Amino acid sequence: MWSLEKLKPLALLLLRLAMGIIFIHYGYPKLFVHPRSSAAWFAQHGFPGYFAYLSGVLELFGGLMLVAGLFARIAGLLLAIEMAVALWRVHGLLADPLAVQNYQFPLMMGVAALAVAAAGAGALSFDRVLFRESRASAKPSKVAR
Repeated sequence: MWSLEKLKPLALLLLRLAMGIIFIHYGYPKLFVHPRSSAAWFAQHGFPGYFAYLSGVLELFGGLMLVAGLFARIAGLLLAIEMAVALWRVHGLLADPLAVQNYQFPLMMGVAALAVAAAGAGALSFDRVLFRESRASAKPSKVAR
């Protein structure tokens, strides 16, 4: 499977791009297209209305950070937390865990965001350039004999 390891930078890039585009798609309208109806929807689900703006900022700017691969671990962690709250409070994961069709999308987005938080942005990212992230992990460690 060593040859599959060479695909890791591309796979992390594609994962970040796909997630970033999706989060931007959901965050932008909350802030700029229909913020009032978004706030009303959040209030209808038991959240303060201003959570729509917090969610929009997190999704829009978190998505942009994922696309760029800049502070991807932090963005991934925050987006994973947001998806966990959505699973718990909106999509009813705990109420009916067998109704997978009700929560499959936020579950997948949350798990993918957590994967980016854990694995990092990868070699094809601004994190790698600016912070030299994952270079140390790319080299095998030497074991004393």
